[in-house]
Order: sequence, then C-alpha cells, then structure tokens
Amino acid sequence: MKIRRPRLPRTRAGQRRLVQAVVAGCVLALLPATWLYVSTAHRLRTTANAPHAPVAVVFGAGLDDGRPSRYLAHRLDAAVRLYRAGRIRAVLVTGDNSRKDYDEPDAMRAYLTRHGVPGDRVVRDYAGFDTWDSCVRAKKIFGVDRAVLVSQGFHIRRAVALCEAAGVDAYGVGVDDRHDVTWYYGGTREVFAAGKAVLDAVFRPAPQFLGPKEPGIARALAAGR
Repeated sequence: MKIRRPRLPRTRAGQRRLVQAVVAGCVLALLPATWLYVSTAHRLRTTANAPHAPVAVVFGAGLDDGRPSRYLAHRLDAAVRLYRAGRIRAVLVTGDNSRKDYDEPDAMRAYLTRHGVPGDRVVRDYAGFDTWDSCVRAKKIFGVDRAVLVSQGFHIRRAVALCEAAGVDAYGVGVDDRHDVTWYYGGTREVFAAGKAVLDAVFRPAPQFLGPKEPGIARALAAGR
C-alpha cells in the first residue's frame, strides 16, 4: 500500500494560510505557559526573602537507590535553610509511594532529619502523585492554608499556580541547579505540562487518592510553639 505524503499548498494564498495556521497553533500552545509566568511572577522568592509561613511544601523529584536524587536533595536543602532561618515551622514532604519499593516521602523525611530538622516537624504525604494532587491534598487533607513551596525553578511556577487554585496562599522558592540535560528536559516538559495545569485549575479534578483528613500538620505546628 502506497502512502501519500501530504502536499504543501502551491498557491501563495494557500501557503499564507498554512503559515498563519502554524503561527496560531504555536501561540495557542504557548498561552498556558504564558499564564503561568504572568500569574505567579509576584509570588516567587528566594530562601533569603521568603515570607514567614507555617509550612514549607517540598515536592518529590525522584530517588537514586532509595535516597533523594540530586535535584530532590537540593529542594530539601532549601527547606532546611528556611527552617533554620525561622521562616517556616513545619515541612510537608509530598511524593510517590505507590509501590512498596519506592518511597519518596520517607526518604525525604530521613534526609531532613539528618540535616537538623526535628522529625516531629516533618509530615509525610504518601499520595502526592503529581503537582495538582499534592496541592489539593495539602489543603483538604492536611489543612494547609498558607505555605512556601519548594521546587526547581522550571517547576515552581506551575506549583504555585496550582496550589493557589487549590486554595493555598502560596509563595514559591525556585531552587537553582546545574543546567544539564535533566534541567533542559524539565524546562521543555513544563511547556506541555502547562496545558494540563490550566485544565486542572479550571476543572479542579479530584486527586487519585484523597482519603480522610490527617492531623500531622496541626501536630507539627503545635510542637513548634
């Protein structure tokens, strides 16, 4: 069976319409990313000037042999600096524990306690399967109303926008990192993930797992008084 290749328009008018359609498609594709950039510009901070908030939310970023990946370790380091500076009183670590042999939250907690954050100030969310789920669960399950979010720079805008949509008064600390292949992959991925973020913010789907409310954050904040 002979496959026909699509033919380009031969007339100038047809070529012009094709170019216009391509440009329009590119503009539409970039609109979600533009929304993220504009809507979160005033809510990005550094560890040095982050506002005081009860909780820091650290999003999972993978494990290497059961320990936080380099990218995740840098996020956790930022949370440690926020805690030591007295800008936050508790840390919610949210990640994937969908398999017995893969446990991001426990690995994140262990890293934080090794670096001086008391264990009773670290709360684990085992069902943070994606950014939207983590934000919704922070609000509905753990009762987080205000937080400093910690992630890499290429992801932090989406995290802030989605947590705001979920009802959390959120500020973001974007951790800088070496601009290697992983960094550029993450930045490229965010262009496409922005489209899903818009749909999540508009339609607000239920997370994969919700479950009952948990008192961990309230207890952690009480321990920090």
